[in-house]
Amino acid sequence: MAEESGQEKSEEPTAKRLTEAREKGDVPRSRELVTMAVLLAASAAALMFGGKLAHHMMNVMVNSYELERAAIFDVNQMIIFLTAAFYESFQGLLGFFAIVLLAALIGPIALGGWNFSAQAFAPKGSRLNPLSGLKRMFSMNALVELIKALGKFSVVAAVAIGVLWSIKSDILALGYGSPQTSSEDAVEIVIWVFLMLSASLIIIAAIDVPFQLYSYTKKLKMTMQEIKDEYKNTEGKPEVKGRIRQMQREISQRQMMKDVPEADVVITNPTHYSVALKYDSERGGAPYVVALGADFVALKIREIAKENDIPILSAPPLARALYYSSEINEEIPTGLYTAVAQVLAYVFQLKNYKAYQAEKPYPPSDNDLDIPEEYRRDE
Repeated sequence: MAEESGQEKSEEPTAKRLTEAREKGDVPRSRELVTMAVLLAASAAALMFGGKLAHHMMNVMVNSYELERAAIFDVNQMIIFLTAAFYESFQGLLGFFAIVLLAALIGPIALGGWNFSAQAFAPKGSRLNPLSGLKRMFSMNALVELIKALGKFSVVAAVAIGVLWSIKSDILALGYGSPQTSSEDAVEIVIWVFLMLSASLIIIAAIDVPFQLYSYTKKLKMTMQEIKDEYKNTEGKPEVKGRIRQMQREISQRQMMKDVPEADVVITNPTHYSVALKYDSERGGAPYVVALGADFVALKIREIAKENDIPILSAPPLARALYYSSEINEEIPTGLYTAVAQVLAYVFQLKNYKAYQAEKPYPPSDNDLDIPEEYRRDE
């Protein structure tokens, strides 16, 4: 589609695009990283268990040389000997293979993580199409793989030549020692050469891993039109819209609760509704709603108000009128100016009473509050 429309895939893949790719089994992988991990693990295991392995193998060889002629033709004796030889060999190889197996399991998921997809096993006609196979053989990806193979060979060959040249005297000295000593030295040399060659693959893996990540991201890049289409398809789903609205409500409520301590007064129903109001002389205009809510949200508003010593006034008709006719962070309706002014006057008198021991004010009753009929709501 992108090629047909002539649009360039310049946009980073969306989370939905990445998720769909994973579901199809398409995740970034680096064979060079896996090869390096397995060979380095094998080298480390050989260093750790090489001596023990050589000891067990030596025991097997010695026991085989000491086997009497009569025992060779005795089935029972041979079964006993072979069982002992297998057990001896298994003891030496167990630790080695355990480390190599662990590296073989961890290596593939080091890049891209664990991912199992049934779709990856589904048969595809393109895999059986000879033309598709020829395209893959002569594609840019095949050329990159060829360059990587040549680079890997060059690096490993250079390291091998350098290592062998540096230990040439040790290799020549093997011919002057006893068979047992020379054998042990030869095994040690082989292990260290193998370790150096395995370590050289770190260079290849360090180049291949960023390249695979870059190639994977580039392959999944999208055009602006694809992003727009995906957004339309996603936003059009009722469950997505519902989830977005829920998240918006949660964010709005969290912010609203943070603003309650700034209120001048909280007017309550007293159990069903709570409306927090503030008058800011610097902002100008009428008092505005800091927070409002019903039931559980109303309870939380009252709790926060109590914690912050915000006056709480029980005025059910005014609380219902404000709840149904106001919005958060917006000024109260003009029809409720008088009633709210009466409440704020009481609040300011209450502050003066607490600060200067003035005459204690009395809260306005429901009958005192001037609430127009069109703003009144039944319980």
